[in-house]
Amino acid sequence: MKHKAWIQIFIIYLRYLIGFAFIFASIIKIQGFRFTTESGAENPIDSAWHFFETLYQSGIYWRFLGLAQFITGTLLVTQRFAKLGAVLFLPIIVNVFVITISYDFRGTPVITGLMLISTLVLLYWDWDSLKVLLNKTPKASTHKRLEHDSIWIYQGFLFLIITVLSKIFINNKYLYISFLTLFILGIIGLIIGYNRRKLYSIRA
Repeated sequence: MKHKAWIQIFIIYLRYLIGFAFIFASIIKIQGFRFTTESGAENPIDSAWHFFETLYQSGIYWRFLGLAQFITGTLLVTQRFAKLGAVLFLPIIVNVFVITISYDFRGTPVITGLMLISTLVLLYWDWDSLKVLLNKTPKASTHKRLEHDSIWIYQGFLFLIITVLSKIFINNKYLYISFLTLFILGIIGLIIGYNRRKLYSIRA
């Protein structure tokens, strides 16, 4: 199954998707801004907005959260370091998921729950090499897979650069331009990468 091109591409773009989500959400924290334009201090103390206001007012911790998300998301989109990114992503997304079910976030737990499941899928995908963390010898493989093609690394860095620049320099109401650009680049990368699959056919 792991040597099927379409499954490898699904994993590649799954890394892009959840990595991008973390990078996008991290930048505003690193900049030291709130999620919203208004303070949540006047909301009930057990509300989600009051909770976020407390995190924001912490200052250093707020930026630390953003930095942790940025690093983890970046590791995922690079593809080369995606295994480490998935390992680091797991405790963060578990924490985020628990927060969203602890407060009234309406449909947000569905999104964070899907992100958690996606992370578990990525860890399962790389389990043959990650199980060494449990003192189990990983299975040696001589097969080179499509997902190892450097094109995905270059595309991941391109996604990263566009996301950061658009979040910093483009007004929020024009962010759809960046999303459209990323979507088009993703389609182009998909076409090019998939057409190179013959170079990564199974061989012992």
